Amino acid sequence: MSHNSFGHLFRVTTWGESHGPAIGCVIDGCPPRLALTEADIQPYLDKRRPGQSKFTTQRQEADRVRILSGVFEGRTTGTPISLLIENTDQRSKDYAAIASAYRPGHADYTYDMKYGIRDYRGGGRSSARETAMRVAAGAIARLVLGRSVSIRAALVQLGALAIDRARFDWAQVDQNPFFCPDAAAVPVWDAHLSEIRKQGSSLGAVVEVVAEGVPPGLGAPIYAKLDADLAGALMGINAVKGVEIGAGFAAASLRGEENADRMRMENGKTVFLSNQAGGILGGIATGQPVVARIAIKPTSSILTPVETIDAAGHDVSLSTRGRHDPCVGIRAVPVAEAMMACVLADHLLRHRAQLGSAPEY
Repeated sequence: MSHNSFGHLFRVTTWGESHGPAIGCVIDGCPPRLALTEADIQPYLDKRRPGQSKFTTQRQEADRVRILSGVFEGRTTGTPISLLIENTDQRSKDYAAIASAYRPGHADYTYDMKYGIRDYRGGGRSSARETAMRVAAGAIARLVLGRSVSIRAALVQLGALAIDRARFDWAQVDQNPFFCPDAAAVPVWDAHLSEIRKQGSSLGAVVEVVAEGVPPGLGAPIYAKLDADLAGALMGINAVKGVEIGAGFAAASLRGEENADRMRMENGKTVFLSNQAGGILGGIATGQPVVARIAIKPTSSILTPVETIDAAGHDVSLSTRGRHDPCVGIRAVPVAEAMMACVLADHLLRHRAQLGSAPEY
């Protein structure tokens, strides 16, 4: 299977399956002499780790990361960094029923059509288990970006229930199991998703990710646009069906003067009066916060029986057993942060390679 890598100068390759002995990744292009230990990576993995609330899969994985190469005496060497996480709580027997039947909405059918073979245990390579390694890579990408760049994400919509933007508070995100920035929405979401979970169904979600402190100039016109690479990276997250930058689809209903991010000079610096562009114009960062949102479909593995077919071409009805997230969008929050970090780190290194230094304000 090809196409397991992304990025140009900061390049990430992941490997492993949901129910294999381990998952891992190789990060090539990380600059040397950056301070790095497992402790720099683990907090982000803990944020994504399963089994932390009733609203995520109850699979119990410690997700303890090990650095196998690319670090000497606590600093990166400039050589490939190899990371490994062991799988310890697989229950492959839960997937016996789908060994020959395809879960609607899942990648079972397409994998079989493409390769003629598929690992049905937890979805194999198509499982969101793989995203743990993207989160690990994102932790290293943050070190490349430096402390001046802050990347945060939040769940801003659960099913049809959106937050109240007037109550948006980043301080609330780590205070509830939804990564929700609206404290008043949490009990409403709790009751709603609890009911959906009892019914054996699932919900979709919208995640917003914001990068602040991004220097102007990152990105390049035409075929290396920052927003194009970011959209591709975010679209590559499991279950994502839509990506928007800045105002996104809402920009289509704005007038020109409403959509234009007007500019003024204050104390010798450029100041934007709005951010409809999401911090990117012409594929190049403006210096404003880079803002993106991803739409995530409902989890495909559900207890509610649904019509499907099996590998022999028979019409069957399938109810998926096992341990699954009633809303996979919840654990996509740290994954979105990681993909933003990896894309920005890649573009920072590409900018330096072309222009000799990082852009400055």
